[in-house]
Amino acid sequence: MKTFSLEGRMTLVVASSAIVGALVFAGVSIWPFPQMLAWMRAVPDKAGRLPVGGVVEPFDVSTALLICLLVLVPLAAAVAHALVEPLRRLMRALESAVASYRDGDFSMSIGTDRRDELGDLIRMHNALGQTLRDQRQHLAQRELLLDTVVQNTPVALVLTEPTGKVTYANIAARHLFNEGRSLAGLDFETVLSRMPQSLRDASAGGEDALFSVEMDGSEETFHLSQRGFRLQGRPHRLQLYRRMTRELSRQEVHTWKRVIRVISHELNNSLAPISSLSHSGAELARRGDLARLPGVFASIGDRAKHLHSFIAGYASFAKLPAPQAREVPWAAFLDALALHARFRMAAPPPEKPGWFDPTQVEQVLINLIKNAHEAGGEPDEVTLAVHQLGRDTLIEVADRGPGMSETVLSQALLPFYSTKRSGTGLGLALAREISEAHGGRIALANRDGGGLRVTLILPAGPP
Repeated sequence: MKTFSLEGRMTLVVASSAIVGALVFAGVSIWPFPQMLAWMRAVPDKAGRLPVGGVVEPFDVSTALLICLLVLVPLAAAVAHALVEPLRRLMRALESAVASYRDGDFSMSIGTDRRDELGDLIRMHNALGQTLRDQRQHLAQRELLLDTVVQNTPVALVLTEPTGKVTYANIAARHLFNEGRSLAGLDFETVLSRMPQSLRDASAGGEDALFSVEMDGSEETFHLSQRGFRLQGRPHRLQLYRRMTRELSRQEVHTWKRVIRVISHELNNSLAPISSLSHSGAELARRGDLARLPGVFASIGDRAKHLHSFIAGYASFAKLPAPQAREVPWAAFLDALALHARFRMAAPPPEKPGWFDPTQVEQVLINLIKNAHEAGGEPDEVTLAVHQLGRDTLIEVADRGPGMSETVLSQALLPFYSTKRSGTGLGLALAREISEAHGGRIALANRDGGGLRVTLILPAGPP
């Protein structure tokens, strides 16, 4: 409970000031100051005695007020200093505490024995400081836990600010980009300039991508995930580089097992009817019912033809010949491709001819354009673009379908992987095989606004 509130103290001070002012004014104008002044003005007699009695004239109002001011102003200044000095010390303490809070130091508290509103404010301030200290400690523990998890994750994480400087990089990123040394404060574009071209292209694309690079004498496959967000009011860019080589190897073994099951299932679906029809044909021949034998043989032929076409698709992939690369004029090649597939050119083709096997690359593009149409977007949004980028030729097939999820994107280049119920998975696998046979590679990336972009990267000329 408050002993004296600020309002009560102010009332007491004002009332005391009024009483003191009235007493001083009465003392100066009525009694005893006029009598003392008259006594001091009296002339003593020969014996040195002061006169007794006499009339004392009071001071006029202006003189009395002037004397009151001369007496009360110094007294008021002294009393005001005595009253305000504790408040001034308290304000300085509060300013210091607020400045410490602004600098992130919540350890300061203010001691007081006041029992008024200011005392309540100081106690609330101290309680706030304790709450902030507890929250700061809790956040520090959580940040330590999060930093430990992020630093020890196998995914290389790089956070850059708008100027391209690296703000944060974990241990995996330091080993991937800077031989284990710190990346903080470095220009990420300069760091990427020492990396393989495929990694630089994927990073510059600004989209999720799957790409392969040559590192330490072996091929490593990475999945890149990029996100933009605002941190402390400034745009930042987060890049996650995940090694997919081991996962792809495991998935490849799993895929081969799935392919074997598919082939076995297809063989059983064809050979079982053929065996049954052969037995039925033999039985009809034994009975002499020759009229029904042509139908039996026709059914056997249909099943054998279906089985042959199914096996031929896998055999053509397994027996893919080495590419016979040569100079190919782009205008003639694209005109021939337009006879087999429907697409829209996103940009004029380069004047310099390409260097590839036209038969194999045409088959790859037919498959990719077919997949783009089957993705579900608008047919007019299926585009083809050819670009010359240094020593590489980039052939991009893009659509406006739903794109690929991260799971599908990470497995799309596996041999015989397919999301179609009846698909054989030869499309992207064939594209990967042909691009690598040409000394190039293939990359997949989701597009802004929806859709998928498949980039076939081929050498621009002979080695």
